Amino acid sequence: MNRVHIKTYGCQMNERDSDAVAAMLRARGYRIVADEHNCDVLLLNTCSVRDAAEQKAIAKAENLSARKKKQPDFVLGILGCMAQNRGASLLDQLPDVDLIVGTQKFHQVPDYLDNLRAARDAGAPVGETIVDIGEEVGSQNTIKDHLAPEPDANGAVERQITAFVSIQQGCNMDCAFCIVPKTRGDERSRPMDDIVAECRALAARGVREVTLLGQIVTSYGRRDYTHTDGISPFVQLLEKVSAIEGIERIRFTSPHPRGFKDDLVAAYGRLPKLCGYVHLPMQSGSNRILRAMNRPYTRERYKEIVDALRAVRNDMVFSTDVIVGFPGETEEEFQQTRELFEACNYDMAYVFKYSIRTGTPAAGLGDQIPDEVKEARNQALLEILKANSLRRSAALVGTVEEVLVEGPDKTGARFTGRTRGNRVCIFAADPRLIGMLVPLKIERASVSTLYGELVLSGVPDPA
Repeated sequence: MNRVHIKTYGCQMNERDSDAVAAMLRARGYRIVADEHNCDVLLLNTCSVRDAAEQKAIAKAENLSARKKKQPDFVLGILGCMAQNRGASLLDQLPDVDLIVGTQKFHQVPDYLDNLRAARDAGAPVGETIVDIGEEVGSQNTIKDHLAPEPDANGAVERQITAFVSIQQGCNMDCAFCIVPKTRGDERSRPMDDIVAECRALAARGVREVTLLGQIVTSYGRRDYTHTDGISPFVQLLEKVSAIEGIERIRFTSPHPRGFKDDLVAAYGRLPKLCGYVHLPMQSGSNRILRAMNRPYTRERYKEIVDALRAVRNDMVFSTDVIVGFPGETEEEFQQTRELFEACNYDMAYVFKYSIRTGTPAAGLGDQIPDEVKEARNQALLEILKANSLRRSAALVGTVEEVLVEGPDKTGARFTGRTRGNRVCIFAADPRLIGMLVPLKIERASVSTLYGELVLSGVPDPA
């Protein structure tokens, strides 16, 4: 009972958590397998941001219950945000689940699986479900291990070029629509030296790009470190990671608009490794709705941040999050969102139709917006986004972009990488170029993908 498959739902934080759990399990002697049909243990790392995400995970767990009837020793576990949000109440719907582990107890998963395996090896009957959703001081420091690639059948090891690094967990913002403070707990930051050491170790393994992760990543260290010469702890961390030899690119997500003070804006001009790509959640373009959402900025301040960043780097690329149909949103207020959405000229956006999340302040609000109105507003923004993305992609045709070669694409016939603006590129290349920054002449473009040919004159031979 040592083959484990982890299926992850939701955000990059969840992906990073799953990677850390997998690394801890492998260190304990478990095998991490890619095929869910060829495992003894299946762990669902879940999301609770929207009800649809929870329902998707629940449906998957219900389907797996039939497998447990055929394979009594098969172990099914639910981890992460849904486990934290619902706890033991999940057993009312999913009585066959063996393990429910919350967001502050990922590091306990190896011990719990060891206990289950030992009991079953000893022939003990299936016992009660293990449920652990308690808070734990210092739990943010346990997401530090990375799952190293294993050799394939030919003994070749796929090189890891990019990596996520968790720097902060939890959130103190209390946005009216958001369940994250309940599922992730209060804001907690990791020690700066530990993060830098993790990035240095990744660079030694061949990682060239790191993405720093946190619920509100720009709030990093604000209670643990002092501002120095007007430089926030988060920007201090960016400086330290930027100084690591081998790390060529730095990204981060998700920030909050209030974190974009002058020092962070200026960092984009003075730290060459900091990619000119910003995910800047807007949520709404109406000041009244922003207040109702408990988002402490105005539409005017938001646009000031966008303009300031583009003044530092005129090629800055933006993505965002927007919620349409928040309770009480009028047509005029939606038009304000639409106007700001158009003015910011996003390359990418996640547009959500508001859905009630039990346990959030907005759940009890009246004046719910009809589904058909939310759908119409959602489609209106998506049409703007598609036009924006096509226009901005077309503008790149004929230009030469710096691309980090990450590895083969999904077909295995060509290679893939990303521009500094986070655009996916597909191109022909030599495997020796994996991990290198190379110039790519863009020949054609779709809404989200660029296609081009490498310009190899002047590129050093990696051999």
